[in-house]
Amino acid sequence: MKEDEFMKISAKGRYGIAAMVFLARNYDASSPITIISISEHLGISKIYLEQVFSLLKRSKLVTSIKGSQGGYQLSRHPRQITAYDILSSIEISLIEKTGLSSEKMESLNYILAHEVFDVLDKSIFETLSAITLEELLAALNREQGVENLMYFI
Repeated sequence: MKEDEFMKISAKGRYGIAAMVFLARNYDASSPITIISISEHLGISKIYLEQVFSLLKRSKLVTSIKGSQGGYQLSRHPRQITAYDILSSIEISLIEKTGLSSEKMESLNYILAHEVFDVLDKSIFETLSAITLEELLAALNREQGVENLMYFI
């Protein structure tokens, strides 16, 4: 696989991860982070981010605070949120199961389901579950030459 080739994850999924990493970077902030602030820092449409945060909130990955000082915060520490948590809350197709539509392909459906897709699903789950938001932030900080700004107890 070439460096510029990636698994097909929707823009919504990529933006969800980017926004969650941004919230992780600001985890210890005393006030919640607004969608406008996230939009400006990441160059993502505010309207698009509202859709993403609606899904993240529904999955209880973020909490929202209403009012003039409102915004969003991570609902758990970045080490307790995984890439799988984020993507499975946004990417419905990541966990969606479908089969071939023809009755004549019933045995092929069974083989595909058990010999290919179950193995693939398990591998994707295990891989994405092993990547925490904390690790993504640390990788970003290394890439940008930033010292790890998070305080660990």
